[in-house]
Parts: sequence; C-alpha cells; structure tokens
Amino acid sequence: MAEQLSREERLKLIHQNLQEVLKPDIIEQIVLKEDRPLKIYWGTATTGRPHCAYFLPMVKLAHFLRAGCKVKILLADIHAFLDALKAPIELVKERAKYYRFVITSLLKALNVPIDQLEFVMGSDYQTSSNYTMDLFKLSSVVTEHDAKKAGAEVVKQMENAPLSGLIYPLMQALDEQYLDVDAQFGGVDQRKIFTMAAEQLPRINYKERAHMMNPMVPGLAGGKMSASDPDSKIDILDAPDTVKKKLKKAYAVPKEVTGNGLISFVEYVLLPVSALKTEGNGTFVVERREGEPLVYDSIETLKDDYTADTLTPQLLKSGVTDALNALLEPIQAEYKASKKWQEVGQNAYPPPEVKKKPKKEKNLGDRFPGIIRDQVKPDDRVEEEQQRHEENLVTGLSKP
Repeated sequence: MAEQLSREERLKLIHQNLQEVLKPDIIEQIVLKEDRPLKIYWGTATTGRPHCAYFLPMVKLAHFLRAGCKVKILLADIHAFLDALKAPIELVKERAKYYRFVITSLLKALNVPIDQLEFVMGSDYQTSSNYTMDLFKLSSVVTEHDAKKAGAEVVKQMENAPLSGLIYPLMQALDEQYLDVDAQFGGVDQRKIFTMAAEQLPRINYKERAHMMNPMVPGLAGGKMSASDPDSKIDILDAPDTVKKKLKKAYAVPKEVTGNGLISFVEYVLLPVSALKTEGNGTFVVERREGEPLVYDSIETLKDDYTADTLTPQLLKSGVTDALNALLEPIQAEYKASKKWQEVGQNAYPPPEVKKKPKKEKNLGDRFPGIIRDQVKPDDRVEEEQQRHEENLVTGLSKP
C-alpha cells in the first residue's frame, strides 16, 4: 500500500485527523526530502483492561503503517506502577502480555499490515546502566516544578505525592532516544510532556523530535473514557447485549453536537475504520424501522442531520451499537479461540479476593444460661446484700 502512495499522499495520511503536530518540519524533511520511513513510537502504560477508546490511537497507528512508517509500541510496564501504583509490580508484565494480544488483534481487525510494527517492553531497557545514568542527567536539568507541570494531565495528582510521579515524564521523554525514533505519538493530554521532551533532551545532547497528538474523545457519560469508571467505557470483550445496554445510557443531548461522545466516536473511529477496511471512502450506516437507512460518508453531514433532529439520539445509539459490535466480533472470536490469550488475561487481571467480615461477639448479658458469673460485676447494692448474707451464714444469725 505504501509503495502505491506518493510522498505527499503519505504525509497527508500521517497528518489525517490529528489535532496538533509539534515541529512538523521534522516530519516533512524525512518524508518529502529524505524519502525514508518515518520512525514513530506510541507508549501505553499497562494498567487497566484496554477499552474501546483504544480504537482511537489504533486508527492513527493504522494510518502510520499504511503510510509506510516504522511503528514501535512501548508496553510501559515500569510507567504502570510509577503512576501511583495503578498496576501492582507483580502483575505489570502479565498485563503487558495481555495488551500485546489486544493491540495486535485490534490492528488486524482494521485490515492493516503489521510487518512494520514492533513491540518493546519498557523494562527491557529502562533498567540498564546507560538509561539510568541518562535519567540522572535529565533530572539534574529539569526542575521539580517543570516535571510536575509536565505530568499534570497524565500522572495521578494527589497531596504528598510520591517521587515516582516526577520520574514518569522524564522517562517518557528519554524513551524517544532509546527507542531511536523521529517522532512520538499520543493524545493531546500528553502535550506538556512532549513540550518538556523537546526543550530538555537537547540539554543532555540528544536531538529534538516531532510530536503528533490525537484529540481526546468524550466518554459515554460525557467526560473522558476511563478504565476505572465502568459506565464511561466499553471493554473490548463486552458482549453485544452489554454494549447495547451501555450505549443506551450514553450521554447524547438532542440536537447538541458538542460533548457528544457518540458523534466523536463516529468521526474518529467508525468512519476511518470503514475507510481502512474498504481502502476507499468510509461510511456509517444507521438503519431505521421506517424509511431508507441513513448513510453518511462525511461527519459534517451527520452533524447537520443531528442538529436538525433527522438523526435522533436513539437512531445514533442504534447505529453506533451495530457498527461497534460488528467491529468487536472478530476480536472476541480470536480471544475465544486462543487459550493462551485467556490464560494471560486470568493472570493479568485475577478476580479480587472476597474478604470475609470478622464475626462480632454478642454481649449475652448476665442472665443468659451458661454465663460465667465471675464475668458479671454486681452493682454496689447487690454486692452489699450478698456480703451480709454470707456473714450471716458464718455466724448462724440468718434471719427469715
């Protein structure tokens, strides 16, 4: 596919649907003038189960691969527990294996060649002596303020935060050098880390890279999709009925396009996926009980129909449900056919232990049969009468 594209077409595909690019001249120099494959890396911390928001970066990785780029996926196992221990140290490697299964299956479902794709485990090089020394060098030129600012939108923020939150963005910057890439790709929430990397790497004698950013897609509840919020995301392995149920509750104000996660999902996932599969113009089809189906090949037309209420929230939810379930079907079939993938999933995400509540001892009172008399302390009046009775028994003066 890449051989059939001109340099300009490859560059256009690389930039497609990106929200922002820092230092685009670096990319243009490599693609247009040097005419060699652009080397890109995208990193993901192996924490919670990957959900359907992962289709967004997968679409862009598919574009890069179609454009003949060499793509490295960093399975950032060390980053996973540096970020407030989101993943326990003993589980991160298993979760990295699970992520590799999921990502490979997602890209295969998008009908793209993966011969230029390479997976790299962070711990395979981030514990080396050279990397550690460079991390020391970088920490000597980056201030605490700048490191904290860089990770503000990525690393979990808390009072009395651990030092690991400051190390995280430094390592992400340094990874550009050790992965030997021309550019790093990520969401627009990574912008501050990208800016820090561009400014600080030259200070330890490493070159500046380009940075490409995807927009952030609203979640089903209207905010950011999050693995920790089950109502805001759809798991890759969710059954069709579960997908339908979650999408039925999705945030979708009639005639209002802004903040509508469903429309964003159509724009940045479903339409581009359709284009990748057909190697032509993508389409999004909405079936109706009455009348012909609504067929969209541009997001602008869809937004216009939604604003006019021709495409209602109910119809939009139904169309997205059908398209998403069709997209997930081959991925879930591959999972069911792979015992190895299932085994890795069990090891990576073991079911939580059910802790039994300790039984509380009941206060049975002093009149309960079998109670030990010595455990009950009589009040002063009873104690006095008992003492007098015992004295009478001793002296023989007991009165009737």
